[in-house]
Amino acid sequence: MLLEIRTYRLHPGTAEEFVGVMREQALPLLEQQGIRVVRAERSLTSEDGHDEACLIRAFASSEERDSLETTFYSSEAWRTGPREAILSRIESYHTVVLDVSAEAVDALAT
Repeated sequence: MLLEIRTYRLHPGTAEEFVGVMREQALPLLEQQGIRVVRAERSLTSEDGHDEACLIRAFASSEERDSLETTFYSSEAWRTGPREAILSRIESYHTVVLDVSAEAVDALAT
């Protein structure tokens, strides 16, 4: 199982709005596309005055990840939905993908 951890460096003062849009609009779309979201939340720390947030998702394989992401990010629902509200608040992001057990994913979800 793959665990994808994406951290976002946000423009100062935008974390609450970012997390709100992520939870209320983007997460339902991700889940409709079959993408398992383990966590989506604001970081407990900030660096150099920048707010930060994370999105943790789980996939059965790298092929599944590639396929689901391609479908999601090219969908009309994403492009005309929360895309602009999310992207406008991101200064940069970083993604790490780890090979983990299903039990580790379940532990993070609780």
